[in-house]
Amino acid sequence: MSEYGELLDESTVRFERVLPGPIERVWEYIVESDKRRKWLCAGDIGAGAGAHVDMNFHNETLSTTDDIEVPEKYRKYAGEMSFTGAVTRWDPPHVVSHTWEFEDESSEVCYELEEVGDKVRLVLTHRRLETGDKILSVSGGWHTHLDILVDVLEGHEPGAFWKKQTALEAEYTARLGL
Repeated sequence: MSEYGELLDESTVRFERVLPGPIERVWEYIVESDKRRKWLCAGDIGAGAGAHVDMNFHNETLSTTDDIEVPEKYRKYAGEMSFTGAVTRWDPPHVVSHTWEFEDESSEVCYELEEVGDKVRLVLTHRRLETGDKILSVSGGWHTHLDILVDVLEGHEPGAFWKKQTALEAEYTARLGL
């Protein structure tokens, strides 16, 4: 299993990670605002299909070590930014999917959890990405956020967010040829 995301088609990326369990704990870090904010974003995910999703990002708060300045490409998103979505699939503690309404796009993220002994396999799939640039940004971003999730679940201090995300986005550019 590679930590790198794979391009499934022209608009879909998929990531897989094996995380420390139990599955209920990992589920909480995906759906509970106070835990999700430690690796991705704060905001409520309502229970059940059709429920409201709030996503309140502040990536600068995820780093505990010295980071670089927010890259020019992402400066307009520096600080706090919020957007919404709606739950499209809800099967606790195994699957939650929701739309991701950002600017003029509507994509969809699906988190699938499976117990593997005392570990949990997370498969994250992000669909309906409209451009190659969006795929690269999302690939570097998800890879970085998932690495932070691993750090948080293992009790380690996360590294520098923007430094890692910038390096990974460049690597995905080379890997995916976009």
